[in-house]
Amino acid sequence: MGQVVIRRYSEAFKLQVVSELESDKLSSHSEAQRRYGITGNGTIVKWLKKYGREQQLPRILRVETPNERDEFKKLKKENDRLKKALADEHLKAVLYESWLEVACEEFGVEDVAAFKKKLEKRS
Repeated sequence: MGQVVIRRYSEAFKLQVVSELESDKLSSHSEAQRRYGITGNGTIVKWLKKYGREQQLPRILRVETPNERDEFKKLKKENDRLKKALADEHLKAVLYESWLEVACEEFGVEDVAAFKKKLEKRS
């Protein structure tokens, strides 16, 4: 098994690459990677964010059909509905746990966990 090599780039080197991208000496992130042997797909993007040069980040333009757009809206709506349903069920579970603890206290049940297990076996 070969030895793993971890590359660390100096601050001066990072700033030089960012500066060259900014001044158009380098036309793209991929050119910078090739020219300087920079590994990692997100390395230069991290540097640009770190030094506040987000305007140099590539823009992503998504082209989609009306059907895709409608499907996305439908899926987003369904996702929102499911999130709400999950939150409601979580709230019900918390309320049930609280109610069970209060009921056990009222009726003098000492071992709430054992009582829960008995209830689970019955259902």
